[in-house]
Amino acid sequence: MNQRDPAKMFPHDYLMRYTIVPLVPRFITPNMVTIFRFLCIPFVLYFLAIEDYNVGVPFFLIVAFTDALDGSLARIRKQITEWGTFYDPVADKILIASVVLLVVVKHVNLVFGLIIVFLELVIIIGGYIQKSRGKVMSANIFGKTKMFLQVAGVGFLLIAIWAGYDLFIPVSIGTLSLAIIFAVISLFTYGL
Repeated sequence: MNQRDPAKMFPHDYLMRYTIVPLVPRFITPNMVTIFRFLCIPFVLYFLAIEDYNVGVPFFLIVAFTDALDGSLARIRKQITEWGTFYDPVADKILIASVVLLVVVKHVNLVFGLIIVFLELVIIIGGYIQKSRGKVMSANIFGKTKMFLQVAGVGFLLIAIWAGYDLFIPVSIGTLSLAIIFAVISLFTYGL
């Protein structure tokens, strides 16, 4: 079962500590960044749905980056909350699953996209069950790697569609396939 200390730093936190986090005003809390991500998801989906990739792709990448930002802010500034530990990954899963349904299903394969979404739903439901039992599961290295691979895979696909770089489509499929493997591993490590 996942016994990870939510305050324990990830490797990317050390980079964020000296680059991005100092640029974020102190009054902005990690939970505010998570709420910002929730609020931006409909706009990301709108621009991708109308195929305005000039706005949609950079917007997706910025909103996806807030996943790394809110976690690093929480750990570096020691502002970890139970709410953030639970809802940060929920926001990530909603962002990824909705973009996968909108883009991966259309441009790659229905079954492939549904597998990704199904695994995300299982993780959300498992997290909710654990939360109802009084346990809040924090992300571990497998979950973080899965999220990074999902963002990279979706990002490669969006860049392929936006800029016409067909080479990025197989790179996207390979990256998303690795993300599926890490999703399954993370399910086992969370004890779901």
